[in-house]
Amino acid sequence: MIKFNIKNLNIWFGHIHALKDVTIDITANEILSVIGPSNSGKTSFLRMLNRLNELSENFKMGGEVKFAGRNINDMDAELVRKKIGMVFALPLPLPLSIFDNVAYGVKMYGLKNRKKQQEIVEKALKQAYLWDEVKDRLQTSAFKLSGGQQQRLCIARTLAVEPDVILFDEPCSGLDPISTAKVEEAMLKLKANYTIVLVTNNVKQAARVGGKTAFFLSGELIEVDKTDKMFTAPQDKRTDDYISGKFG
Repeated sequence: MIKFNIKNLNIWFGHIHALKDVTIDITANEILSVIGPSNSGKTSFLRMLNRLNELSENFKMGGEVKFAGRNINDMDAELVRKKIGMVFALPLPLPLSIFDNVAYGVKMYGLKNRKKQQEIVEKALKQAYLWDEVKDRLQTSAFKLSGGQQQRLCIARTLAVEPDVILFDEPCSGLDPISTAKVEEAMLKLKANYTIVLVTNNVKQAARVGGKTAFFLSGELIEVDKTDKMFTAPQDKRTDDYISGKFG
């Protein structure tokens, strides 16, 4: 099943042509790793999937982005961002308790039943592989968590509102190897129920978790293929050069 159908996508920020004629399908229950050097268009592509780009000045787009068969620009923006959650490079916990961080979204959407909130928080923390580490201190400040724990808390907060898609924008860029492994483990488990798009500057991470990988360069989608195939026999020399570390 195709979750996103993207055709001839062009994005401009003023005079900067950030994405150029990108056409790609993203399959449900799959992890798509998006790789490429800085200024290749990776984050602009990711932010297009839940309409965050339109919050920027001088944004303009051409082409078509369909989500579950509907043009994403015809949908309510708030609904889009509920269905398509995003986890950013730096963890951004709210100045609240661990519990209230995870419950924040469902409270905003009107859920007042405390027992139901507790069930949702526990489920989300378990999915983010954080429950066992925090279950006895849910009322303590989220700022007392380590960086890796804060990132998994942000994943749990995203999961609590039951999205269909999770977008990750370099979620492990500031994490140590142990915390990175836990985030990757969570991703691999989550793909059974969610579609995941991961932008990463870590080529090895893309290889570890991606079912498919897309390589962007200077705003163009150079190549997309199954990850094992791309990393062993890429079709384009520029892909091979980037994966092998010759540039980037």
